[in-house]
Amino acid sequence: MEQQSLARRLIAKPEFGPFVLLLVEIVVFTSINPNFLSPLNISNTLVFTVELGLIALAMTLLMTAGEFDLSVGAVFGFSPVVMWTLFNQGILPLELAFVAALLLAAFIGFISGLFVTRLKIPSFLVTLGMLLVVRGTALFVTDGFPQRTWNAGDQWLATVLVGDLNVGPFRLYMSLFWFILVAVIFWYILSQTKFGNWIQASGGNPGAASARGVNVGRTKLILFMLCSAMAALAGIISSIRTSAANPNSGTGYELEVIAMVVIGGTALMGGRGTIIGTVLGVFILRVMRNGIVLIGVPGLAYNIFIGAIILGMMALHYGLERRHQAGT
Repeated sequence: MEQQSLARRLIAKPEFGPFVLLLVEIVVFTSINPNFLSPLNISNTLVFTVELGLIALAMTLLMTAGEFDLSVGAVFGFSPVVMWTLFNQGILPLELAFVAALLLAAFIGFISGLFVTRLKIPSFLVTLGMLLVVRGTALFVTDGFPQRTWNAGDQWLATVLVGDLNVGPFRLYMSLFWFILVAVIFWYILSQTKFGNWIQASGGNPGAASARGVNVGRTKLILFMLCSAMAALAGIISSIRTSAANPNSGTGYELEVIAMVVIGGTALMGGRGTIIGTVLGVFILRVMRNGIVLIGVPGLAYNIFIGAIILGMMALHYGLERRHQAGT
């Protein structure tokens, strides 16, 4: 009986479905093409995965609080443009330009948070408008042309953020270790701290949370700023890795990030979030993108698979939630 109870509790966890799906993906793709698990392919998959993953981790906290941010893709492209423009024109050294880009991104999140918390405008509308403002600013400032990132590899900051190292047969980048560090910190915040309880209460029942003394507005404001800052960090890392700061980069990333978070088990309407599930959701989508190309499926079919996965995972989460409530 205890084993059955333990099994039921494991199945009821929001991370269970994503974990099984990830295993199925790996088994299917490997059986079709054994090169899927080659060190080269694993290394290539990890490179881009962690950049979107950094945004997804912050988005998890924000969505747990009952909000989401559609401007993260635009901030992803805008922030490296700001950093490299300041550096290339000799206005600031790279380190200060990096800090300035992060602070500007946090300010963008602050403005979005004010509109949502003070004016009570839905975050969908606010961040959609902010997406257009930020993307338009990036294009206007650069005339639509990428910014130079030459000599980036000679800067110590680039080495710290994106330096590569060989671990056995694998080629890994420092960005992977930043992703792991951020995931651990955010997991601890969400599941082990009072602020994590405030986040969940803000998304689950804002009225009750306010009545218990939780400053819901301030909590959401902090999370909007954090989400934008993480998008900026991910964009800067990407610009160093690819040696290009393109104002159009990050287009469509906001929807893919939200899909990663939702597939991982975070409630779309707030109140429940899981960092571990988001990590699984990140790998589910990136493994899917890599795998379908590796086995010969046209890359243009990627959205078909992602849409099917989202619908399937939502049905699974809903079914497990109902069974769990019925059992209690």
